[in-house]
Amino acid sequence: MNTLMHICCAPCANRPIDLLRSEGVGVTGFWFNPNIHPYTEYQARKHTLEDYAKEIGMKLIIGGSYDLRPFITAVAGNIDGRCAYCYRVRMEETARYAAQHGYDSFTTSLLISPYQNHEAIAATARAMGEQYGVEFLYRDFRPLFQAGQAFAREHGFYMQKYCGCIFSEEERYLAAKRKKKAAAAAAAQ
Repeated sequence: MNTLMHICCAPCANRPIDLLRSEGVGVTGFWFNPNIHPYTEYQARKHTLEDYAKEIGMKLIIGGSYDLRPFITAVAGNIDGRCAYCYRVRMEETARYAAQHGYDSFTTSLLISPYQNHEAIAATARAMGEQYGVEFLYRDFRPLFQAGQAFAREHGFYMQKYCGCIFSEEERYLAAKRKKKAAAAAAAQ
């Protein structure tokens, strides 16, 4: 079986790639992440993945390009619901590419994250697989999350601090600010 794996980043993909290869699945990486912003973040994640793909001898397809405006335009009317759009656009492009290029199936490294809506990702990918006539290869990669993070640290991968979109970066910043403020208030008492 030859599968096209949508990859959000090398830290999330390393253990799923290893697992699928151990099962005899041929894995081709597919970078398509118009949600990742700003440009420096997009490039850091992409370059880390390109280096890792070379290291392990995995074919990597770079789909799309850095596109801030189309992503922002698509989610501007519903920023809190942006993740559903983000899952759909990435799974749709992966399924479309897999079907058009003769892959047996497709999957995504997003399925490793305990921070993502696992069920929504899987449901969206299944729907896109049906739409494009290609199998969605489901695996619950979440048990591999800690091992993947450890592997990434050991190998000096760039490790991102937020999901990818500028709004998740804002949420990370605001949460850190609230935590700092709460700690200062507790220390003052």
